[in-house]
Amino acid sequence: MSNTPHTLGEEFPGQLDAIHALKAADAHFARILDDYDTVNDQIHRAETRIDAISEEAEVMLRKRRLALKDDIAKALSQ
Repeated sequence: MSNTPHTLGEEFPGQLDAIHALKAADAHFARILDDYDTVNDQIHRAETRIDAISEEAEVMLRKRRLALKDDIAKALSQ
């Protein structure tokens, strides 16, 4: 498991099997997951000062992560 906070397992406890099944069946959903992981990693790198970004850029990344999380939740509820 990653040491990066906000992993899908933490954000959607008990739903990893459903996430994996939907990822295998739906290419669009798989892209959403990839985007979520990328943005989440960027936020983590900014928070830990590995990458220096502006506060505005970090806020935009957080908003993007939240939107992707909403998309994931919506797909899982269908």
